[in-house]
Amino acid sequence: MKALLKYLFAALFACVVLAAPARAEKTLYTCGMHPQVIQDHPGNCPICGMKLTPIIKAAATTTSESIAIDPATTQTMGIRTAVVSRAPLRRVIRTMGAIEYNESTLADVSTKFRGWIEKLFVNATGQLVMKGDPLFEVYSPDLYSAQVEYLLATDPSNNAGANSNSMRVSALTKLKFFDISDEQIAQLDKTRQPTKTLRILAPQDGFAVEKTVVSGQMVDAGMKIYRLADLGLVWVQAQVYEQDLPFLLLGQEATVTLDYMPDREFRGRVTYIYPNVDEKTRTVQVRMEFHNPGYFLKPGMFATARISAELDPSALLVPDMAVLRSGEKTTVFVTRDGGKFEARVVALGAQGENDTYQVLSGLNEGDRVVTSGQFMLDSESQLREAIQKMTSPKTAAADSSTPIQSASARAPNAASGEAADVKYICPMPEHVSIEYDHPGNCPICGMALVPVSSATLRKLQPGGKLLYYTCPMPEHSDVHEAKPGKCPKCGMTLIPVMQPPPAP
Repeated sequence: MKALLKYLFAALFACVVLAAPARAEKTLYTCGMHPQVIQDHPGNCPICGMKLTPIIKAAATTTSESIAIDPATTQTMGIRTAVVSRAPLRRVIRTMGAIEYNESTLADVSTKFRGWIEKLFVNATGQLVMKGDPLFEVYSPDLYSAQVEYLLATDPSNNAGANSNSMRVSALTKLKFFDISDEQIAQLDKTRQPTKTLRILAPQDGFAVEKTVVSGQMVDAGMKIYRLADLGLVWVQAQVYEQDLPFLLLGQEATVTLDYMPDREFRGRVTYIYPNVDEKTRTVQVRMEFHNPGYFLKPGMFATARISAELDPSALLVPDMAVLRSGEKTTVFVTRDGGKFEARVVALGAQGENDTYQVLSGLNEGDRVVTSGQFMLDSESQLREAIQKMTSPKTAAADSSTPIQSASARAPNAASGEAADVKYICPMPEHVSIEYDHPGNCPICGMALVPVSSATLRKLQPGGKLLYYTCPMPEHSDVHEAKPGKCPKCGMTLIPVMQPPPAP
């Protein structure tokens, strides 16, 4: 740190010399061991006696737009560079998730009558059953009476005229309301003998994740006896910070890995983004669904989730290490021929993977930017600008378009006096209330955003009467409902569409 401060002092002192009034070109000399020693003539260091080396060639005027540094000093300052290139802009969200049962595949097994468990076929929690497998046999006086009533109503010898058919229908309906299957009713018709117990079958495939009875136990109507869970499809619930929400979409691919199987990666999809934010953690719950062959994904496990989104197939990317942030200005130093460095104000977009940022303006493909040591260049550039304003205020004012305040960072319509008032909006009237500070496509409907001034924007705010409610998903925009509620296609909450204001 001490040596670094010495180099910074040397650079700043050199800047003071360079920012003086115009003079003849002059080469400055410094000591490699003691950079605070700076002279305008060659010689030896007065501290250690080493031979002085050239450091900076002063420009003939103080209106130069770049900083010139000797190659030897560039290496001493540890300046490193990288090339601005085009590549897909991807954002990767990493978070922890918890594996849970798929709620839509849970099924409780109960009876609609009071009875006693005579026999259990599934007598242990965790047992796998298939649809139609026997679960238990139950005796119920109500069920036995319903069988006898049905047999009497369907007895060929019991012919009571018009009432016979209605009795048969009533007895049959009663059995079906008791969840007696058609096969069991057919067997009753065949044997013509009521059975003491009824065998209850599994309504679906799944594991018996809950078992609440034992053999001989009395059960009441509606009492939960088993809970079955199909683990062929499981949920992974994860927490995502609210600043990452713009990069989440329904149907987006997601992957998870497990600690006990580090060599395997499971692929699934984002199926739901919950509508509320946790007030304590400032996160949003996201649900992902995964097929589970082999039942490796077990409810209760923690998993490492990774959600990847491609924001732009071909974006201009700059390394994060090259960016200098100071208040509202973001600066990048670009290398030029002859050992010169140019400061450019840039506008950045979304952050991508591998510590890169999208460049919206200020840089071109192929530019070589400084990624290490640029803070010393920035200090020198700022000090030079300050001294220049004090020594030559008129010249400094005329030179306000130097790369330090690059015109590329201004709004496209700067010539009309609205440089700071440009916003981008969707041309769809129902989406006009959302403003963006950069061009692109509307994330709701995909239409190209258009630039408008603040004065025009105030006239475009939505108003008028309510037209209808529609789904926020673009593929379900044909849903038009008169009342608020859920989308009949995806279940998302409908949003209102207002009548656009009349044209000015």
